[in-house]
Amino acid sequence: MTLTQSPPQPLLAAVGSARRALADVHQVQPLYLSVDEKEALLIALSRLQAQVDELRLRILAVSADIAQQHGTRDVTQWLSRTVHTDPVRLRADEKLARSLDERFPATARALSSGGVNLEQARVIAHCVDDLPDRLGVEVKAQAEADLLGFARDFGPAELRRLGQAILHVSAPDIADAEDARRLEKQEQHAREKSSVRFRPLGDGTTRISMRLSDAVAGRLGTYLDAWTGPRRAGSSSLAGVQTTSTGLEEERLPRHRRLANAFGRLLEHLDPRNLPEHGGDATTVVVTVGIDQLRTGLGAATLDTPLTTDGAVQISAGEARRLACAAGILPAVLGSDSEVLDLGRRRRLFSPAIRKALSLVQKTCAAEGCTVPARWCEAHHMTPWSRGGQTRLKDAKLFCAFDHHRVHDPAYEPETLANGDVRFHRRT
Repeated sequence: MTLTQSPPQPLLAAVGSARRALADVHQVQPLYLSVDEKEALLIALSRLQAQVDELRLRILAVSADIAQQHGTRDVTQWLSRTVHTDPVRLRADEKLARSLDERFPATARALSSGGVNLEQARVIAHCVDDLPDRLGVEVKAQAEADLLGFARDFGPAELRRLGQAILHVSAPDIADAEDARRLEKQEQHAREKSSVRFRPLGDGTTRISMRLSDAVAGRLGTYLDAWTGPRRAGSSSLAGVQTTSTGLEEERLPRHRRLANAFGRLLEHLDPRNLPEHGGDATTVVVTVGIDQLRTGLGAATLDTPLTTDGAVQISAGEARRLACAAGILPAVLGSDSEVLDLGRRRRLFSPAIRKALSLVQKTCAAEGCTVPARWCEAHHMTPWSRGGQTRLKDAKLFCAFDHHRVHDPAYEPETLANGDVRFHRRT
């Protein structure tokens, strides 16, 4: 009796051969390859990676029985546990595997030949799946073919943008109408999902979680970018570096910190006359401070807000003095027996006419050496409002946000020079 050995399963044999071939060259160093050889090798490896990815997805698509064999929820749970990889990523791959197997054979063939990579295939499947079913199979197939053509020249990010407008290539006669339907659906989705949540953390900060429509987020980003734009000319800082808003020292700030500071400045410059009435009165934030704290800048003040159970947030008296210069902030000054000595002051804020007159006299920030234009500056009472200063042209100067903080910073003493500029001296 002659025993015949059955031939090895072709897929297992191919993978085994590839692994053995790579193992044979694992000690060969590419250091001395020519540039042309390195280029060819990197391109070939990218193509090989795409072929391996396609085979892995093809097997994932038909491996639900592995989960039954091992009692796991799905094959990705078993595989992630066995090879110690990310289950979230594997589940995304399994979803793509089913899509390629059931609906996108052309993309699967391109992946198996190395014509597209895994991320390009993922983008193509997602973009075509996003097209409404009412367009029919032929339109979707044409969109897939057009995206595969674009994949020869564009990476995943560019391909995703092209995919959002693919109907203008694949079915231009219906593209505008479909764009209108898609955008209307997105806007409705944005209205349903938009939210803003405040959570005071108890350390002087509040976490704000926002989910906004792209249009609203875009407007907010534009406004905040405008407030991060002004720079002190002649500073030793590099381009794109903003100073701290406290005025205590200059430091490099990452973009998210600059945007947070810009958000505060944006709120401080809102015109309360353009806000809706609140409880029958104009919308106003009230800062409450004792007369002694207001004069010395020492101690605490409170800012009324709806974010805490008692409706008040503590701030320093120095910050209260600075906020007294800002529109929309109404200072309430209390005496020793908590009686209200002053609730704001008539014409406490500088009128547009005074600001325009100031900008004619002052082309830039009043701080010595600062060249931030007047249009980006804030009006300041040189005799502080807290010490009886009046809102008049001869008692006013324009300061950029940085130097306005420094004016109110007790660590610095301002000196008015003969030419009208203001020089700051650090107190010792």
